[in-house]
Amino acid sequence: MIKPSIAFAAIALGATPATPLSAQEAQNDARTYLDRIAAIDDAGPELNAVIAVNRNAPDEARVAEAAGLPLAGRTVLVKDNIETRELPTTAGSLALAGNNTGRDAPLIANLRAAGGVVLGKANLSEWANIRDFNSTSGWSAVGGLTRNPHAIDRNTCGSSSGSAAAVAAGFAWTAIGTETNGSITCPASVNGVVGFKPTVGLVSRTYVVPISSTQDTAGPMARSVTDAAVLLSAIAGSDPADPATGEADRYKRDFAEGLPDASLAGVRIGVMRRQAGDRADLRAVFDTALADLEAAGATLVDIEFEPNEEMSRDSFQVLLFELREGMGQYLGSIPPIGGREKMTPRSLADLIAFNERHERAEMRWFGQGIFELAETTTDRKAYEAARENAVHLAGEQTIDRLLAEYDVQFLVAPTRGPAWVSDLVNGDNFNGSIGFGSPAAIAGYPHLTVPMGAVEELPVGLSIIGGKWQDWEVLKAGAAYERARSASIPTPDFTRWMPKAGNPAAENASGATGN
Repeated sequence: MIKPSIAFAAIALGATPATPLSAQEAQNDARTYLDRIAAIDDAGPELNAVIAVNRNAPDEARVAEAAGLPLAGRTVLVKDNIETRELPTTAGSLALAGNNTGRDAPLIANLRAAGGVVLGKANLSEWANIRDFNSTSGWSAVGGLTRNPHAIDRNTCGSSSGSAAAVAAGFAWTAIGTETNGSITCPASVNGVVGFKPTVGLVSRTYVVPISSTQDTAGPMARSVTDAAVLLSAIAGSDPADPATGEADRYKRDFAEGLPDASLAGVRIGVMRRQAGDRADLRAVFDTALADLEAAGATLVDIEFEPNEEMSRDSFQVLLFELREGMGQYLGSIPPIGGREKMTPRSLADLIAFNERHERAEMRWFGQGIFELAETTTDRKAYEAARENAVHLAGEQTIDRLLAEYDVQFLVAPTRGPAWVSDLVNGDNFNGSIGFGSPAAIAGYPHLTVPMGAVEELPVGLSIIGGKWQDWEVLKAGAAYERARSASIPTPDFTRWMPKAGNPAAENASGATGN
């Protein structure tokens, strides 16, 4: 087995496509990543971040580099709800264990055209964390429980759990996640990496296992804002099969352009104080990030905001209705696969029935209450009214209003608190009062999280949110903050969490290692 420290050192963690690899380097890089996955994900601490790997990746990387393509054979892990031609797309469920469609989602086709290489499929919260209210983020029946490389007893958040953990662990250059509400930004924050949820409609959702046509989007997860921007440039673009992307080509660009020189001088930024929560340790890290923004020339404007319960209520009704409809449409699109067509689920009702038949494997830890509720949510008129209201409240009445009323270009808040202990018996235990990601998710606006430091050696991120189609501007702000950041960012040690040395309370705590 390769020791984690040795394997980690073998990877150029700061490398970007700005310095192309040679053909041999691209090939060797892919092999190094595969070896690292075998040593740390499959063995050693067993992170369970990767569900399947593409053994042909080294050869594909060599060909892509030799062709002079922009990404030069860089390796990317893909969340396992996004179709790639060489590997099954399971959404973490045994119901789709044989779902090898042979199709590339258009965003993956774009990635390959730019010279990116699919290294494998990343684990996820099963069905992107939409099956039940009492789920444990990071668990799927196919992949098991994803572990946080910073503290393997801690959670990775969901649902792009494996994508975030894999990037943090150095398993690939970057990864692709998906988000409906927090599923890119929360995992990125607690795993100490960059995550970007773009404007809904910038990246195609065709052949991506759906939850919501209103809120779903794929996005990049990386170790730097620049790498995230480079990946976004490759995967973005219009898709005739996805009406939401009708304006994508208008806004698609080289999102990494200008990032090295991006400045916050004179930029007004709204500070969501209340959304920082009531943890003194997290607020102290946030205050340091705010001081860094000010030192970089930004003008900070305090904003007091109370979340709108009606917005969240209506958004959930939207998700229920669109889940039933969208899942049926996706499942119905799956081509016959090796005589398995009679076994392929074709509706949400089929999935519910499958889980009931395979209760021990699928529902030992939690049920399918949201699936069952969605199956009964059929009132289209009520859905359309809820959708209109939720999007209006989140966009025009929240983000747009705050940006205009306070004359600021961006809004910032902590993304989430530190990672909680994974508990399959009792489910998730995160602090839902921290963060401002839901309005951006519901409105479909861009949301970037950048590591801003740590609480007891556990990573936490800074959210930067902008208006619709301000993706490039948000990325530039993130890159400028990244350069100005004064806090140290923890590196994974692949061990259980231990109390921080020098903390009297921790030192006096009996049995603290059980956290």
